[in-house]
Amino acid sequence: MTAKNNSDICEVHCTHPDKLHNFDDKISLELADLFKILGDRTRIKLLSLLASEHELCVCDIAESLNMGQSAISHQLRVLRAARLVKFRKVGKEAIYSLDDDHVVKLMRQGLEHVSETC
Repeated sequence: MTAKNNSDICEVHCTHPDKLHNFDDKISLELADLFKILGDRTRIKLLSLLASEHELCVCDIAESLNMGQSAISHQLRVLRAARLVKFRKVGKEAIYSLDDDHVVKLMRQGLEHVSETC
């Protein structure tokens, strides 16, 4: 039996009340749900595509991602429900874009983070 290495925990129990704060349960749940939605590779590709092209119709998105329109439409509905994308109709076409600048920043910062080298 090997001894446990506990070097990553405090060796004494003490708290620092001035540094503690409560995190709202509703907010933490919404943020966790957002990250679950972003945890899908197809949705990340879709958001990245919209970040680079600003606006695309469903046909162009499907072609770019080499997927069927129904699969893309399903992913877009999930992203719309999370307020990550929005759409407008132009004739019979549905044109999608990122919902706001927060989504662009979120994607940019995530990409910067995973691209960092130590």
